[in-house]
Amino acid sequence: MARQGFFGEIVHSEGAYIHNLLDLNFDKNGYWEMWRLRQNARRNGNLYPTHGLGPICQIMNINRGDKLDYMISKSSIDFMMGAKAKELAAKDDFYKPYANASFRGNMNTSSIVTNKGRTIMIQHDVSSPNVYSRIHKVVGTKGTALKYPLPGRISGGGEDWISEQEVKVLELKYEPAIVRKVGELARQVGGHGGMDFLMDWRTIDCLRNGLPLDEDVYDAALWSSIAPLSESSVGHNSSPVKVPDFTRGAWEYNKQVDILLEKGGNTGVNL
Repeated sequence: MARQGFFGEIVHSEGAYIHNLLDLNFDKNGYWEMWRLRQNARRNGNLYPTHGLGPICQIMNINRGDKLDYMISKSSIDFMMGAKAKELAAKDDFYKPYANASFRGNMNTSSIVTNKGRTIMIQHDVSSPNVYSRIHKVVGTKGTALKYPLPGRISGGGEDWISEQEVKVLELKYEPAIVRKVGELARQVGGHGGMDFLMDWRTIDCLRNGLPLDEDVYDAALWSSIAPLSESSVGHNSSPVKVPDFTRGAWEYNKQVDILLEKGGNTGVNL
């Protein structure tokens, strides 16, 4: 829809990973070697920016016509994890190393400005009793879309969301080629509602046909860099920090990610 101009010029986007993992963070049988607890006990920033940022960067053609310029990041204090650590340490020596840790604040909000003056908001919270959300919001000069809470919503430029019936019409009109080809099979196989299957199929199809993947090492470096950059900003009273240009200027002439199947789409599936 963005490629075909439905939203007009993209002005602003939002993404997030908001998931109450407080108990799982402290579960000895949860994450491998308690990695998430250890990360939250020594780093304060957005520790998982890629989940929300990746789709936004694809829509905004970041590294392919625009680039992330600078960002600021702010965190609340920790209202939950420190208290949980002390409670568990009183009963189990395993948790004593965490009893006096300086845990990451519950909610981190990071704001990014692009070279073209567009804005991005990314949020991260894995310790509050918050309603699960992978915010995905796109705001343009002609329309807006928002996913989470479900169902997804679309506005054609007015102050109200259009009806669910109108959304279904738009979904059919703008249905991506990959969804038309293997969408129903993906839903049957499952994996995050079929998303896992779609991503695996697309990767295999690109490799079989010698096509560039939908994201490259420059995207990976950029999206991942937001984590330490957010820590730096939080640690300096939310001061702005520059975002490195990992493409060394190639963002100005790199081509958009090809989301069609015209050069591939021939990968068979055997179940």
